Amino acid sequence: MAEHKSAARPMSPNWQIYRWPLSMGVSILHRVTGFGLALGTLILAWWLVAAALGPEAYGTFQAVAYHWFGRLILFGFTLALVFHMLNGVRHLFWDAGFGFALPTANRTGIAVYGLTIVITWIIWALAYHSMGKL
Repeated sequence: MAEHKSAARPMSPNWQIYRWPLSMGVSILHRVTGFGLALGTLILAWWLVAAALGPEAYGTFQAVAYHWFGRLILFGFTLALVFHMLNGVRHLFWDAGFGFALPTANRTGIAVYGLTIVITWIIWALAYHSMGKL
């Protein structure tokens, strides 16, 4: 019996040449931010409970939230919230039957990324301004 040698073939899709479509990245990030927002509601609940328990409990929350790592978490939460909201609006248009053409889907995906950065920056700039830090 003859030995059969198969040519070395790359796995599909070949990670060396495959490029994710923009809509795929936006979709995955939408799911990730949704999960992050679900976890972030625990921070929101802690904030509300601390406010209800009084000054000492609220002071503990503020100490954690104002720490650099706490601010990083809050910044990520804000980023996820803005991205998820903007992409949710994009999905509402899709549900109405608009924006399915590939060029339009790519433009709106890029718009979601760009507006997420701009709106998050505006929110944080306004927050720092309201605290007298700008």
